[in-house]
Amino acid sequence: MTSAGTTSDVADKEPEAKTFFGQPRQLAHLFGVEMWERFSFYGMQGILLLYLFYSADQGGLGLPKDTAAGIVGAYGGAVYLSTILGAWVADRILGSERVLFFSAVLIMIGHIALALLPGGLGVAVGLVTIAIGSGGLKANATSIVGTLYSADDPRRDGGFSLFYLGINLGAFVGPLLTGLAQTTLGFHYGFGLAAIGMAAGLIQYSIGRRHLPKEASVVPNRLPSDRRTRFIVIAVAAVVVIALAVATGILNLTNLALVVIGLTVVATIAYFSIILGSRRITKTERSRVFAFIPLFIASVAFWSLYQQQFTVVTIYADGQLNRDLFGWQMPVSWVQSINPIFVIILSGVFAAIWTKLGSRQPLTPLKFAGGTVVMGVAFLLFLPFANGAAGTTPLLALVGILFVFTVAELLISPVGLSISTKLAPEIFRTQMVALFFLSVALGTAISGQLAALYDPANQVPYFGVLGAIAIVVGLLLAASTPVVRRLMAGVR
Repeated sequence: MTSAGTTSDVADKEPEAKTFFGQPRQLAHLFGVEMWERFSFYGMQGILLLYLFYSADQGGLGLPKDTAAGIVGAYGGAVYLSTILGAWVADRILGSERVLFFSAVLIMIGHIALALLPGGLGVAVGLVTIAIGSGGLKANATSIVGTLYSADDPRRDGGFSLFYLGINLGAFVGPLLTGLAQTTLGFHYGFGLAAIGMAAGLIQYSIGRRHLPKEASVVPNRLPSDRRTRFIVIAVAAVVVIALAVATGILNLTNLALVVIGLTVVATIAYFSIILGSRRITKTERSRVFAFIPLFIASVAFWSLYQQQFTVVTIYADGQLNRDLFGWQMPVSWVQSINPIFVIILSGVFAAIWTKLGSRQPLTPLKFAGGTVVMGVAFLLFLPFANGAAGTTPLLALVGILFVFTVAELLISPVGLSISTKLAPEIFRTQMVALFFLSVALGTAISGQLAALYDPANQVPYFGVLGAIAIVVGLLLAASTPVVRRLMAGVR
């Protein structure tokens, strides 16, 4: 039996009695903490790249744009890479619910560091702390949502889409308010507002956490006490190695994205090997893990393009987008709120469609294939505006392109969260979710590395080639759907 098959206390009760928009009412607590965490996360990230490459007289650090984009990509990749740590601690030591709580505290501390510490010190302390905390929160919040449903509950994908709505409510409001604070008061006020948002989420979750199902606190594969010392030594050694790499210049600002890509590839191979090689999973569970591999590859292709909203699209908006609104210059960071608006509108539509179709909805591999193809099309839509002069791309055009981004996202992201819990072996419940986030980590780090190839004076090869590659990957996955379906062993 997979973790998706575990029925929570909530599912055993009458679902009609008290619900949250037709979903288990406990979803409201997770919806809230994710909403505030995403407010702080995207609010900060909306101004981060600008802070890194804007000149000192503009309040920034004055880094080269390609270096700044690489840092943002590496940081984003590190967020998702650290889901491994958060998932491992949950599955082996503390359980998902406790890890989620402590991760939220860590995130708040990171935003405070960005707001109060000057220059590079604030960036280093803040981004490292937020990356570790966000990784712990993301994997475990998703895992806990999975405990609210039985394996055959038709509300499952709809519930994950509603959960995704909470994410994007925060992602919509965050860049608007932090961007406004940055343009009127300064970057550190924007970072401070992100810290306040995370504090609100922590308070809200502290009030509601006691209502979560018992499965959320279970440690499914507890680490024996006699092995803990060894893991402590490994953790300390890792910190020492990283410190030495920074001190000697082996790890520096220009190669951060490549390092994160390499670490993510190694972690991915190791994690698949550990899960597939475990003697404690059944033959059916192993088959389902194999089915996840092509989905993982498509997810990497998708995120390597989608996450360029925070690198190339931000640079594009800063230079080429016409941001004039009736004589007022819209903050660049407000572009980051366009996609969440569409997610807020469309996530309910997608949730209703999946719930209405029930067992007749498209298979998960086809959803992934469609999302990857649509993402490729979104990049091709930049071509009519390629190589334009400063301020010549109409805002409405970028709004339309980001609408296509959103359609692609809703075919992959909430569905990916859902399928990772359905395909997960019981003893690797949270760590399977971390595997999905590893695909996001790899794609995000790649997006930062790809940004170094972006040439504002010759944009056609960049948008054209990357868009075509994504379309090909999606078509290959669609063609292999019958094989993937058999490996999924009854899971849709």
